[in-house]
Amino acid sequence: MGTTRHLTLLSDLEAKIIEWPVPFADGLSILMRFRGQRVVVLASGDPFWFGAGAVITRNLAPGEWHALPGISTFSLAAARLGWPLQHTLCIGLHAAPMTRLKPHLAPGVRAMVLLRDGGAVPILADYLAGEGFGATRLTIMEALGGPRERSTETRAETLPDRTFAHPVVVAIEVAGTGSSVTCASGIDDSFFDTDGQITKRPVRALALSALAPRPFEMLWDIGGGAGSIAIEWLLAHPTTRVISIEARPDRAVRIRTNANRLGVDRLRVVEGEVLAALNGLTPPQAVFIGGGLSHELLTDLTVRLAPGTRLIAHAVTLESETLLSTWSERLGGSLLRIELSEALPLGAKRGWRATYPVVQWRVVL
Repeated sequence: MGTTRHLTLLSDLEAKIIEWPVPFADGLSILMRFRGQRVVVLASGDPFWFGAGAVITRNLAPGEWHALPGISTFSLAAARLGWPLQHTLCIGLHAAPMTRLKPHLAPGVRAMVLLRDGGAVPILADYLAGEGFGATRLTIMEALGGPRERSTETRAETLPDRTFAHPVVVAIEVAGTGSSVTCASGIDDSFFDTDGQITKRPVRALALSALAPRPFEMLWDIGGGAGSIAIEWLLAHPTTRVISIEARPDRAVRIRTNANRLGVDRLRVVEGEVLAALNGLTPPQAVFIGGGLSHELLTDLTVRLAPGTRLIAHAVTLESETLLSTWSERLGGSLLRIELSEALPLGAKRGWRATYPVVQWRVVL
């Protein structure tokens, strides 16, 4: 089995030949029909680095398969450019949106991007230019390692109007004046579309510090609002996961939109009233309550969640502050009162404008 491109490289085969269909997932069921027989699947480069290997072997037992990896496209590209792979972002966008690049767009970043076909090259260039990084240098490498190999150097904003051939990898050297997502918690509020229901930047930074995201951990973000807490949790590490619970459909749409634009489209949003929405969800390692705080919710969570789960809740009203005080006496943890003021114009001069204080309760169940 293989794509047409791979099969045409072979001749005089006595074995049965099957063309791998498009979309790729449709070929998996065909392959599994031959389980127990000797089958060869042709794929380019290293099948376990943004390749087909992990998908094909997912439902096979150890000993049922044997891989013979070739030189990866990234290695071939690095050998052409002289780039050290350990300092180069390698990303596959075969079936992923260009927005996956957003967290990495900062001047000086080098990346190698695998694309589904040559038609995706102008889409990549348009995306970079649209984000304010039109000055980014592109090296478009087609059919690396083969007789059709070709390389084109250009900038995203001046991409030549011609056709590029598959397979293709684009090396990018980011340049421009677009906005960059910072590495520290508490990215600027302007990155989020919001109706006003958002955990503002300074308070969000304190919340993320208390939540303490770690690789492969799951967060429940209760009362998602604009999704800022959930999105920053996902930005912390590529393996983190989030389920955001939001009762209002318009805000659920906004959360998804913000997440997609910031390159963390793996965020899952569950719509509905919180107590019903929690049923059947993957257990978390941390929970953030930014909205919908109630005695009933806290009671449910202390029964539902496993020991060791980190729980952080924010309160703004006197009633919710009293609730957190009562529960902190019962379960322990720490209470933090956050009072912030910002210098703003006051007539011809400036004065301090205080925001509503926020009380943060942090506890490990």
